[in-house]
Amino acid sequence: MPDIRNIVILTGAGISAESGIDTFRGGGGLWEQHRVEDVATPEAFERDPDLVLRFYDMRREAIQTKLPNPAHEALARLDAAWDGDLLIVTQNVDDLHERAGARRVLHMHGEHLNAWCTACDARTRWTEPMIDRPACPACGQKALRPDVVWFGEMPYEMDRIYSAIRTADLFVSIGTSGAVYPAAGFVRDARQLGVRTLELNLERSEGSAWFHETRLGRASEVVPEWVDEVLAPAR
Repeated sequence: MPDIRNIVILTGAGISAESGIDTFRGGGGLWEQHRVEDVATPEAFERDPDLVLRFYDMRREAIQTKLPNPAHEALARLDAAWDGDLLIVTQNVDDLHERAGARRVLHMHGEHLNAWCTACDARTRWTEPMIDRPACPACGQKALRPDVVWFGEMPYEMDRIYSAIRTADLFVSIGTSGAVYPAAGFVRDARQLGVRTLELNLERSEGSAWFHETRLGRASEVVPEWVDEVLAPAR
């Protein structure tokens, strides 16, 4: 792809939906039959920690049964072959990008398969339940919670993301609704900096007007096609 050296890719729920992972908001603002306010805020955790921990235990167990799809695999192929800067910024808390083989991945909303100790600030890979309040491997305190960014909390590594956008030649958004900030504002930031912008989505997002180009279709189809296009000159 001419004149493209540095790429930032934002991925959202749409890329993992084809692997069987539910999107964050379903009909009526419910998430797997739970109100977001009851399972995805610090106040919910303080009010009813058992409900929140049980909910995330179920999701953690379910994620481990899912597999990457052709969209994840295509981005991993791009990651391996691209010799310029590339950063995959994902809003998803699953590990499907990594299991597909991608290495340059930033989880701005945390990871389901991590535990965060609020006592010592350690983060630990975690695949087991938390409902029984296991001790933190680092400090021994029973202060673990899912390492997931809830509503009202600041996403991770925002400085690194904005820095990557500032030096990018191309910003690509895949499978996002364009409704959740700050991620929804990345395309506007990129466009105002003169970065080329591309949307790959099942349907137009709320921010489609900011993209130079939108390609509609299933992620498992449009993402591999785009990656083939990007890598074609290098063959």
